[in-house]
Amino acid sequence: MTQDNDRVSGEDSLIARYFRPLATDPGAFNLDDDAAALKAAGEDIVVTTDAIVEGVHFLPNDPPDTLARKALRVNLSDIAAKGATPAGFVLTLALRGADETWLKPFAQALGEDAVHFGCPLLGGDTVSTPGPLMISITAFGRVPEGRMVHRAGAKVGDRVFVTGSIGDAALGLDVLRGGPAAQALADDSAARDFLAGRYRVPQPRNALAPAVRDHASAAMDVSDGLAGDLAKLCAASGVSAEIELPRVPHSPAAAALLARSTVGVEVLIAGGDDYEILCAVPEDRAEAFALMAQRAGVAATEIGRVVAGRTGPRFVDGQGQELALERLSYSHF
Repeated sequence: MTQDNDRVSGEDSLIARYFRPLATDPGAFNLDDDAAALKAAGEDIVVTTDAIVEGVHFLPNDPPDTLARKALRVNLSDIAAKGATPAGFVLTLALRGADETWLKPFAQALGEDAVHFGCPLLGGDTVSTPGPLMISITAFGRVPEGRMVHRAGAKVGDRVFVTGSIGDAALGLDVLRGGPAAQALADDSAARDFLAGRYRVPQPRNALAPAVRDHASAAMDVSDGLAGDLAKLCAASGVSAEIELPRVPHSPAAAALLARSTVGVEVLIAGGDDYEILCAVPEDRAEAFALMAQRAGVAATEIGRVVAGRTGPRFVDGQGQELALERLSYSHF
């Protein structure tokens, strides 16, 4: 594909101004080459990619700094769930125009997160589009050779853990859209802001990666909903699971809406965008895993156990009655 010189120089100027300062790894070659190089000595390179699209993963009026953080952090969440350490990322931006008022805060926030998580920019591409804004990131992580934690591997008797709190992001989207959660929290701006923040800016649990690597038999991040993602982990492992709903962690804001019947528990466990870590841990390692999580400053809650079977996981209430779910997770198609 050929481009006129003005277009090429305009793209080069955009990259040099906003993104070259983020390319701090020597393997990025100051963004002057067509590829980057990652060095690995006795390690495996873990690769993951996610795109976020306007109108699908974020709202048209979401601030650019939150978009930058979300785009990188959803990938960092996958890296963490594999027990890996961030190594770098490449960025593809599909923009309707080179708007400095958008690009400047976007690049600044992306650079701040790159430094905070130790995940520098290695390269990428910028393109123009007449369609919705799209941000795609491919992230790389390092893990000791053969130590990446897979979805497959959970065994009968393993304990099921999840980090953080579940359902906040789904409620945050509802708040931003002015739905029932927004109406119920009309007099609680702090709760509204908290939930909206959980939707816009995920909190990847990279501090927990060593504990996942050392103790989990299987793990993945919760991106499409706890119920559906647990079903994927169980299917990959050839097992099932039984989850005690009262033990599933919820934030005070989500718990209050649940107690008032503003939302049902299905909204919380089947909603997407939590970006927490879900893992199965052998019983004899559960205590050590919990201790490492505590030391890392990451809340990790045991919510059930892995059981024999090929059916989907069961979610039971405080009386042992199974909750029949109409849907398990968010799905694009």
